[in-house]
Amino acid sequence: MGITIGIDIGGSTTKIVGIRDGEILAPLMVRANDPIASLFGAFGKFIDANSLALTDVEKVAVTGVGASSMDKPIYGIPTFRVEEFLANGLGGLYLSKLDEAVIVSMGTGTAFVRADRDGIRHLGGSGVGGGTLLGLSGLMLNIRNIDILIDTAKDGDLGKVDLTIGDISKNQIGNMPEYITASNFGKLSDLADKADIALAIINLVFQTIGMLAVFASREFGQKEAVLIGNLSRIPYCRQIFDGLELLHGFKFVIPEHSEHATAVGAALAVINGRECVRL
Repeated sequence: MGITIGIDIGGSTTKIVGIRDGEILAPLMVRANDPIASLFGAFGKFIDANSLALTDVEKVAVTGVGASSMDKPIYGIPTFRVEEFLANGLGGLYLSKLDEAVIVSMGTGTAFVRADRDGIRHLGGSGVGGGTLLGLSGLMLNIRNIDILIDTAKDGDLGKVDLTIGDISKNQIGNMPEYITASNFGKLSDLADKADIALAIINLVFQTIGMLAVFASREFGQKEAVLIGNLSRIPYCRQIFDGLELLHGFKFVIPEHSEHATAVGAALAVINGRECVRL
């Protein structure tokens, strides 16, 4: 059986995976500002890295914001455009091995889809995401590189920036321990340094996404959500979401290859004969 390649063309990164006989071939990511350049760059890199020939590729599935720029097949290979929310849902379920879940796609912004074996439903989205992270860090810290932001935050102290329940009440409020955030940036101190602010920016973005995921999941009686997208691989992601799990009796699943979930879902859509557009 040939390989089906899934390609998620984002605004700044393009992710690519191959699926053959239900197995995922080494996923790759490339960065480029031009969607077409990044697509062909990712495709060529993937073929070379896996020692493949074009004849080994049976089908190609493209998705993501850059997929709208595609209007013809890639190298004459049957190529299909897959709706991004469908790809999010299929990829999130496949990688998490769950039968149903709210899939949280954390990219430049954040999209929420409800996925089960019967279908995929887009629930809505938030403008808070990776763009927020880099926008705020650029404005407040003059840092516009995610790796530098992560490194800067490693010695940060949220106590110099965020207001907690313990700061405003001597008694416990409901089931909330004193360390729970009452207001992001609500206690910004003149003593706060770049590390403190960097950590607080990351904390604000992930806490906001996490709470929206909890609210969305509760509508369906779900007690777990699947996190996918580039932000899911930021080191602080697991730590911050662990805190939300303890508070809400909830579970956030970050599967292997989570950053490539949408590319995986695109390939699966074509393999499984889901609705898509042939180019």
